[in-house]
Order: sequence, then structure tokens, then C-alpha cells
Amino acid sequence: MAQAKENEKKITISDVAEALGVSKTTVSRAISGKGRIGNETKERVLAYIQEHNYKPNVLAKGLAQLKTYNIGIMLPEDYTVVDLPFFQTCLIGIQETAVSMDYDILLTMGRENDCSQLMRMVENHKVDGVILMRTFTKDIHIEYLKSRDIPFVTVGSSNYQGVIQIDNDHQSACRELISILLMKRMNRIGLIGGIESHVVTQNRLQGYIEAHEIVGIPIDNNIIFINVAKEIMIERAVEKLLEYQVDCIACLDDAVCIHVLNKLRKENIVVPEQMRVASFYDSSILENNLPSVTSLSFDVKELGTVACKTLLELIEGNYVESRTLLGYEVILKTSTK
Repeated sequence: MAQAKENEKKITISDVAEALGVSKTTVSRAISGKGRIGNETKERVLAYIQEHNYKPNVLAKGLAQLKTYNIGIMLPEDYTVVDLPFFQTCLIGIQETAVSMDYDILLTMGRENDCSQLMRMVENHKVDGVILMRTFTKDIHIEYLKSRDIPFVTVGSSNYQGVIQIDNDHQSACRELISILLMKRMNRIGLIGGIESHVVTQNRLQGYIEAHEIVGIPIDNNIIFINVAKEIMIERAVEKLLEYQVDCIACLDDAVCIHVLNKLRKENIVVPEQMRVASFYDSSILENNLPSVTSLSFDVKELGTVACKTLLELIEGNYVESRTLLGYEVILKTSTK
């Protein structure tokens, strides 16, 4: 019993040094791979710690390497309940990756025009790097982080130079989906939703425009409704689109799509017989809708995983691609038949 307890006891860097007859500095250098140390000594240290299941104390390791072993995650304060599944899934990818590399995550919130909480986190030296979970066309968070010269990546695209971006290819995805609908003779596709200052809105809108340009169908600006987020605004936009006799309503995200579908039910408009509907983002809130909704599918967990891996590479001083675009899938369902 005493032997079992002894085996369960966690050994320290001092224990390793004493057992091998070397200094604690030598053990630290062998573990970190930094500093001058002979190969034979390094191999002895690494073999010993592997045999005895030694795991460096993260705090001590951090002090030795001037690291906190924390990464900061900034969530947008204005996210809605419908946005929550996206951020939760993305955070799972980030958390799993961070934990596998002995990192913890610290969450903070930020508004489009306020980065005080982010500043507090960075200036109190609580994190080694930051992941921004939303990007804006005019982004004070990016500007601040660039000025502080701290490693950071964005989940989402950015127009700022020198920013490491991890995103899904929203522009290509929307272009492909709209192109398919146009080829199905839906020549008048109304568009609803999106906050204009969000970069993802700009990318999705650009995909919509490019699809029309490819097939040579002029765009009617009267059937495009941007900066429409509240339910009453969405309902009014639907009323206008019905007046303009569009063939299909494309929604910039799933939250907008739910309100569009509800409004059509109130008006006794049957989907897809009387109006077709598509969404530029698929999530769990659409999966049980009848009829099933044509949409774009993205691997959100992978987005978080890649963002975290990229940030950790940056923190280590390694080269990373300036922009990584992940794939998508166009899911054609009953709502556009």
C-alpha cells in the first residue's frame, strides 16, 4: 500500500535533478530544448522523466519560459441565442487543442467599439496570445492587438494587412449556392440579413453578386435587405420581397432564416410551392424544420481547432499561413425544389 502511494506521488524537477546528479537548470534545458546541454545528458533526463511519468508544473514551466500558458478568447458581446451553437462548437475545437498542448483558455467579451476587457487581459499579462471570434470592417480589437505586438488570430476574415485569419470560404460558398439557384431558373433571388460592419456579411454579399455576374443576370438592389437583424425588420423585408414577386429568399444566416420561415407561415405562403428559401449558414436550429432548408454547411469545430493550432504555432515563433480558408458543402433540400 505504501509502495502504491509512493508511485502515485508526483515528482518534481528537483527530484529528477537529484536522482541523475545534475542541476535543475540542466533538467529544465532538457525539457524545454533550449540552452546548451549535451545530447547524452539530454537523453538521460528525457528517459528518466518518461519512465517516472514526470509532468512539468505548468506554473514553473511558464516562469522559466516567460509564458502564462493561457490563451485569450474574445467573444462578441452582441451575440444572440441563435449564435450560441456556433460559438460553443468553435470553442470545443479550441479547448480540446489547447488542453492537448497544456494551455488553458480565458474568455472575455467585447463590443464592436469597446475593447476595454481585451486590453485588461493583455496588459495584465494574463495570456500568451488571443483568438478573436468575430471581425469587423473597422476593427479596434485588431488595431489594439497589432499595436501591442502580441500573437493573435481571427476566426473570420479581415481586411487588415498582416492579420492571421482562419475562416470558411464564405464568398465561394455563397457564389456556388446562388449560382445553383439561378441555374434552376430562380432569376429573382431576394437577400435578407447581416450586419454590414461584419466582414462575413461582406463576403457573403460578394458571393451573391459574383453569382449574378457569372450568369449575366442584373442585380435588383430593391430586393437586397442588409442590416436587417431584428424580427420586425425581417418581417417587413419579407413583405417587400413578396410584393416584388421574388422567386426565392436567401437568408444571410440561420437566425434570419427562422424568422423568414415563420413570417411566411403567418402569411400562409407555402414553401417551396409558393416561395423558395435558402440559408447561407446551416445549424441545429434549422435541422428539424419542415420542409428541410437548402443551406451551406461548415465544420465549425474544425474552425476552432485550426485557429488554436495556428495561434500556438505563432506563440512558438513558427511560420504560419497568413490566411487559411476551410471548406464547405452545399446542401440542397426541399425548400428550393
